[in-house]
Amino acid sequence: MTKKVKIEGPKFSREMIEAHFHMIYEEEEPELTACIITGAQAEGVAIEKAVFSKVVFKNGTFVNACFERVDMVDVLFENCDLSNASFHKGLFHRIVFKECKLMGTDFSEAHLSHITIDESVARLSDFVDAHLKNVTFNDSSLKGANFYSSSLQHVYFDQCDLDDVQFKQMSLKGIDISTCIFDQLHVDLDCLNGCVVSPDQAIGFARLIGLTVKKQ
Repeated sequence: MTKKVKIEGPKFSREMIEAHFHMIYEEEEPELTACIITGAQAEGVAIEKAVFSKVVFKNGTFVNACFERVDMVDVLFENCDLSNASFHKGLFHRIVFKECKLMGTDFSEAHLSHITIDESVARLSDFVDAHLKNVTFNDSSLKGANFYSSSLQHVYFDQCDLDDVQFKQMSLKGIDISTCIFDQLHVDLDCLNGCVVSPDQAIGFARLIGLTVKKQ
């Protein structure tokens, strides 16, 4: 069994100022750094190539926001609603989403490294053609999420709902889904080589290829 890689968390400055999200509009180049932002109301905003560094977002609303090509390093989202937000082609490093709503959130073609999604609802989220390295999904719902043609390296799914998730045109080698629940997965059977599953899940996959599992 491959040793689990440690997922690094955000690294913050000792001095973090209280700030407001609208400060980003005052910057010639949209950037927020070394600050704590509580209760941001940013529904439907569109900011391209924004930079967030060493930022804590608490109880914020970013529904339908568009942050295409965002650059995020050392950021915590706690109890935030990012439903249907777009982070298309974004760069993410040392990010935590804690108790967040990520319903339909778009991470397509994004690069994500050292990411923790914890106790969050990420149903119908989009990771198409994304690159995920050192990422953990913990106790979260990913029902209906789409990982089509994504690249997964040291990605962990722990106690997650993976029902109806798309894992087509990609490799699940080394991916452990044994603690997760699902009624069905959309997956290419030849891409299951090396995937770690529970005995009950193995029976389900055996039936997909036409095997009859005889109970003792």
